[in-house]
Amino acid sequence: MTSSLSEAFQDIRPYEDGEVKEVIARILADQEFIDAIVRFKYPKLRNYLGWLLNPAVAFALRRQASKIGNIRDFQRIVSFYMDRMIHKSTTGLTVTGIDKLQPGKAYLFISNHRDIAMDPAFVNYALWHNQHDTVRIAIGDNLLRKPYVSDLMRLNKSFIVKRSAKGVREMMATYLQLSTYIDSSIADGHSIWIAQREGRAKDGKDLTDPAIIKMFYMFRKKEGLSFAEAMQRLHIVPVSISYEYNPCDQSMARELYALAEQGGYEKSQFEDIQSIVRGIVGFKGQVHVAFGDEIVEPPASPEELAELIDRQILDNYFMHGSNLTAAKRLGVSTQQAASAEQQTTFDERLEGLSEGQRAFFLEMYAAPVRRKLALEQQ
Repeated sequence: MTSSLSEAFQDIRPYEDGEVKEVIARILADQEFIDAIVRFKYPKLRNYLGWLLNPAVAFALRRQASKIGNIRDFQRIVSFYMDRMIHKSTTGLTVTGIDKLQPGKAYLFISNHRDIAMDPAFVNYALWHNQHDTVRIAIGDNLLRKPYVSDLMRLNKSFIVKRSAKGVREMMATYLQLSTYIDSSIADGHSIWIAQREGRAKDGKDLTDPAIIKMFYMFRKKEGLSFAEAMQRLHIVPVSISYEYNPCDQSMARELYALAEQGGYEKSQFEDIQSIVRGIVGFKGQVHVAFGDEIVEPPASPEELAELIDRQILDNYFMHGSNLTAAKRLGVSTQQAASAEQQTTFDERLEGLSEGQRAFFLEMYAAPVRRKLALEQQ
């Protein structure tokens, strides 16, 4: 991205190589960040050895950070920790469709959204290990309330979606800036990852919001391009991510039940951050990432394009034993069946939930099965 464009997007863009050293020094000087690392790695020892652990961890991090000179160096370290995370919290990661991507070509990857941090992380991991450049990641500013979290995300090529914008004029300006940034990134050879909707699909129904598609068009609409021509320039590739188990499934079921019974649910101040941590370290079972086909001939309207993306995401969604077990518990007949071991493991995850909460838990896992069966019948 040219320096003029970089300045135009100063408040939302990822950090660049020349900013890495300064940003890392700022992160490592943040005592709240150091304390968060100690609390995560040594939850029991920190209560009475914090005075020793904090400086020791800070020293270790500074030594590791001395090897980071640019964004790629930072992402190499991220890849190392991703390897460890995959080994500890999954039974395996499989990837399909990545062979259809052209090396050096920039794409707009639109994926379903089940986990705040891990959805783009798994996409990036698959690209990195298949000799493709990593993506620029769209992330809502609601997740960036702590300065060190914002710095870490932007070091990892995240750009900010200003969900906090208020008023029609401010929102339109925000969306136009975002549309321009995404289009410019693709034109400059940088792939983008963005979720198909705002917020995770806690009910298991992966549906693209046409409003997001309309946002993509805002920049080129000003120039007089047709919707189809503008979308063709973005090289849209739907991506389907399926987790055998969602580490946040119980908290999601409780939230959905509260919404249904009480008409509302109030998040705690840092609940999203807690969800990020749970999504990273929690057990996920088998994870599958499926890259779809580039939509080379986009339809004429945002609604039609949203439906096309939805169809690919659903077609490529891998049905795990958890999905099949939930469907069976709800009386949905399928040709596939989960093993006895898979059913037992799934049932164990229901423990601690009330009967009402269990109903939402089952539905979130069964939803892809229901929708795929309905699609096949059509």
